[in-house]
Amino acid sequence: MFGRLSLPQLLFAGIVGIAGGIYIYQPIFEQYSKDQKTLKKKVELTEESKEKRS
Repeated sequence: MFGRLSLPQLLFAGIVGIAGGIYIYQPIFEQYSKDQKTLKKKVELTEESKEKRS
């Protein structure tokens, strides 16, 4: 039915697949990173305000 794929063809297909996955999911990773940074800043600000009140 299907012919066998050679090793270079398999490597190329694997690289293209990984690169495509990174390209598709990159915005999700960037948004997660931004969310974590803002959350960390909020935590630091609340800790600072608690220390000033004490």
